[in-house]
Amino acid sequence: MSSNEKGRAKAEQAKGKLKETAGRALDDERLTAEGRAEAAKGDARQAKEKMKDMFKR
Repeated sequence: MSSNEKGRAKAEQAKGKLKETAGRALDDERLTAEGRAEAAKGDARQAKEKMKDMFKR
């Protein structure tokens, strides 16, 4: 996995978790949902990069 894409995936996951936590603390469903979506986007990016690495070998 390229380090740039790996870093981007981790950043999206962390940002999503932070938004989700803030949304729960503030009882803001919209912010919680945005956080979940962003974390899922980071998870998908990481999975895509792992698949690319797997087929490179």
